[in-house]
Amino acid sequence: MFGLGWAEVVIIGVVALLFFGPKKIPEIGSALGKTLRGFKEEAKEDKGREGEDI
Repeated sequence: MFGLGWAEVVIIGVVALLFFGPKKIPEIGSALGKTLRGFKEEAKEDKGREGEDI
């Protein structure tokens, strides 16, 4: 996962929890998920239009 081991992922999670607090983490995760989903959908659309001239 991006060249990170599980120890690094856990440390990042703990720092995020301390920095943002337990109430804000689900909101941030939801926003990040929606953003990544949007990027994925756009990439699929671009891949489908690869051979078309604009």
